[in-house]
Amino acid sequence: MNLFLRFILILSFIFIFACKNNNDEKISVLKEKDLDLQMIEAYSEGLKLLDEGDGLSAAKKFTEAELLYPQSLWAPRSSLMSAYSYYKQAYYINAIEELNRFIKIYPNHERTDYAYYLLGMCHYEQIADEKKDLGSIVDAKKNFNYVINNFSNSEFALDAEFKLELLEEILASKEMYLAKYYIEREKWIPAINRYKNVIKNYETSIYVEEALHRLVEIHYKIGLIEESKKYAALLGYNYQSSDWYRESYKVFNKDYEKISKRKKIKNKKSTLDKIKLLLKNE
Repeated sequence: MNLFLRFILILSFIFIFACKNNNDEKISVLKEKDLDLQMIEAYSEGLKLLDEGDGLSAAKKFTEAELLYPQSLWAPRSSLMSAYSYYKQAYYINAIEELNRFIKIYPNHERTDYAYYLLGMCHYEQIADEKKDLGSIVDAKKNFNYVINNFSNSEFALDAEFKLELLEEILASKEMYLAKYYIEREKWIPAINRYKNVIKNYETSIYVEEALHRLVEIHYKIGLIEESKKYAALLGYNYQSSDWYRESYKVFNKDYEKISKRKKIKNKKSTLDKIKLLLKNE
């Protein structure tokens, strides 16, 4: 083969190879565009179904959108929307599974704060009875705390703090319920420990005053008068104007009711005397 023919053959190979690569690139671009359109269509359908109140079907559409184009920027958003759709329809177990998957696959996504917040809400919404649902309470607390500690500037941090306050009240009420259970069975030490837990761990809850009063009552009842006085003093120092302080006062002063009535009668007489004096001077 002479040099000229060899040169022509090489040019032919180059031309065929270039055309093939060009066609492959065009096919690749077309496929990408096709997937992109399918994903947008599935995502839009998901939004429509969610707006219509069909959260379950919406979740499936969002999952479909994610699977159609997993490399797309919309894939993690689709995953989050799927979780939200399950949550909206009260399919909390499905939502939790989807959120855990999202956190595992997209750990550095810009909406990770929302994923943890929504996880907390999924557990929070399952608390039907504080006497039984301790697992849901603990999991909700864990996720809300994660949002506060790791995304303090997030728009969800403030509501997470508020939800934690509500959870504190729920946990405190659980301690109060258990303490009452022990009192009914005259198991004084477990009851005392439950009330102490309220004072120590839930000091901002609405149950602190009652817990202090109950500690006054129990210690007085079992003969630990000085210990009873200690809690009464603590109650008086912090909540002197409360009804629970007055109840504790009655524990030590059995004549409280009589004294209180006498004071009222005396004050009433004093007022009547003043009125009579004013009328007389007129």
